[in-house]
Amino acid sequence: MKLLLDQNVSHRLVAPLRTVYPDTEQVALLGLGEASDNQIWELARSQQYVIVTHDADFEAMSILEGGPPLIIWLRCGNQPSRAILDRLLLHRDIIHSAEKDPNIWCLEIY
Repeated sequence: MKLLLDQNVSHRLVAPLRTVYPDTEQVALLGLGEASDNQIWELARSQQYVIVTHDADFEAMSILEGGPPLIIWLRCGNQPSRAILDRLLLHRDIIHSAEKDPNIWCLEIY
């Protein structure tokens, strides 16, 4: 599974997430730190990434556009990176299932 962490998700999560999600990237590390949501969406769609974000705009885009990409919407507020990492690891089975289900476009994690 290929996770693409949005600008609002720390690049420090890339290495630890790769233990479970080997193809994890972060937009700033790809040189897209100033990219628009539409540019990130198109990259994720064309490269088969799952977008991980705190941004509600991606949820709205998933309603308008459908999937792919799958959006993992972090609804847990401003948390330390370790707390975000723990949530993504805790919910890995649900995330993997959602990625395979064409009827799921946005997965909210609290």
